Amino acid sequence: MVVCGDDGLARRLAIELREVYRQRVVLVAPAAEAEEQAADPSAADHDGLSGGMVLPVRVETAPAPTLAVLQRARVDRAAALALMYEDDETNLRAALAARRLSPGIRLVVRMYNRKLGQHLEELLDQAALVALPGADRAVLDASTTVLSDADTAAPALVATAIADTNKVVQADGLLLRASERPVPGRGEVPDPGLCTLALLSSTAAEPAGFEGSDAGSAPGPELLPDDRAVLGGAARGTVVLEAVRHAGPTLPARRLARRGAPLGEVFSGRLRWALAGIVAAVVTLTVTSTALTDADPLHAAYLTLLDLFSINDPAVDEPTTRQVLQLLSGLVGLALLPLLVAGALEALGTFRTAGSLRRPPRGLSDHIVLLGLGKIGTRVLARLRELDIPVVCVEQDPDARGVALARDLGVPVVLGDVTEDGVLDAARVHRAAALLALTSSDTTNLEATLAARALKDDLRVALRLYDDDFAAAVYRTLRSAHPQAVTRSRSVSHLAAPAFAGAMMGRQILGAISVERKVLLFAALPVAGHPPFEGRTVSEAFRPGSWRVLALDTARPEARHPDLAHTGRDEQPSLLWDLHPGHVLHPHDRVVIAATRRGLAELLGPAAHGHPVADGSR
Repeated sequence: MVVCGDDGLARRLAIELREVYRQRVVLVAPAAEAEEQAADPSAADHDGLSGGMVLPVRVETAPAPTLAVLQRARVDRAAALALMYEDDETNLRAALAARRLSPGIRLVVRMYNRKLGQHLEELLDQAALVALPGADRAVLDASTTVLSDADTAAPALVATAIADTNKVVQADGLLLRASERPVPGRGEVPDPGLCTLALLSSTAAEPAGFEGSDAGSAPGPELLPDDRAVLGGAARGTVVLEAVRHAGPTLPARRLARRGAPLGEVFSGRLRWALAGIVAAVVTLTVTSTALTDADPLHAAYLTLLDLFSINDPAVDEPTTRQVLQLLSGLVGLALLPLLVAGALEALGTFRTAGSLRRPPRGLSDHIVLLGLGKIGTRVLARLRELDIPVVCVEQDPDARGVALARDLGVPVVLGDVTEDGVLDAARVHRAAALLALTSSDTTNLEATLAARALKDDLRVALRLYDDDFAAAVYRTLRSAHPQAVTRSRSVSHLAAPAFAGAMMGRQILGAISVERKVLLFAALPVAGHPPFEGRTVSEAFRPGSWRVLALDTARPEARHPDLAHTGRDEQPSLLWDLHPGHVLHPHDRVVIAATRRGLAELLGPAAHGHPVADGSR
């Protein structure tokens, strides 16, 4: 296996392949990342996989994945290649070069641009078909996978910030929700959901659990327990799976869009009241003229408007009543002129600022404050708005990639350094429901969290932290200082690396769910070629602590949707979620499973030795 990258995600992926899947790995990285990998003391295995020989990671130092560098890394003889650079163009160039060196290699490409990634996937698959015309088309169709670490981590980050919506994965147009249930009280019978995914480390004596570190000394969660373990763990919190079509209420977003604006946004309240006063004066003059001059109401209104705009002949030879009415209409007309100018200026100013950033409304409450609109923050913002959740963003850089999206969505944005006084106040954090600190700096996220807790001590917080030891210390400190508040630390590379590793092993990874600081993977697998599934019942295919069958696709391979993770909402779901334990799995079926990293490594079988998958799924 060859992993090329320039940040911590590439290093974590190399460790994942080495520790979990027991693969020989070549890591191509710049000098700084290579030195950090060489100094890493073998990355502790947190799923109990430390037994046996650990294969080494060979490090190649190179600033960029050029053709010569890929040849030096022996890509032509590798089973799979992961291109993990933060720059999409670098990954694109390297993918094309790698496909020329080895047409049949399995490629896993990190790509933030979704549309470009889709085109790249099709292009590389076509290139493989042209270079290997006699190869199995189904095998080559699965040879390229484009993933985004931001898309992989965003659902878990969003779910952490939303009350009663924890850990979500999209599959077959449905939203899978892993709901965290607290320790049941005396006499309470908790709702089991579809199945129990995990027993938490939290107990009645330690309700907060052990969220701080992967390598903590405290007992961790028990993943995929059987019925006996669930009954025996009645004093522990649980994570159960639920399948829902929609999470949260549908709230129409009232925002100032680029194509127009509500009347209340265009004209101020004072201007509208002034206009109403003039209309009332015109109506009064018309009624008076009709009563005193015996004129027809329509003719009286016409004359009043002519006098109002000063385009009627002077009433010199008219009766005194008519002369007085004309003078009054002229005075009202004098008041109308500045009103029209003010209205034009207000409308012009409103439409000129329609594309600018909105400020948080004064009455806003129970919203989510999102710190950082970089690559990760942008994806999280999009997810939050899909769920119609009110958001206020804080960003220091006005040219950050997520600022344009916030402007288009009408999301309020506070521009400023979150560590400065008044910035969090401007974001109404004291009235917020949760804080998501997703900047690229651990210290900035921590400082913002501490400042927000000073404003609201029971604020629910999820902060992005990369270093695990630092995350453990932060969690323990915040838990001690604010025992009643929810604090979660999340590492994007920790959430994304298992999905990239599973893709390198040749399986479709639907998503990853964090259970405390361990990870459960959701994957789509063909039954054919997997002895633990083929010809067995659903209950027989369940291995506690390793994997569990959640859903079944009984359609023929040629008729099924190739990518379950991106099935449209309007399409009819094809997966069977309500499975009978005695249902027999047939070779042509496809299953959706929840698995630990170790369990998925065991299931991969031949794919673990570099053989592509022939099920046509990505």
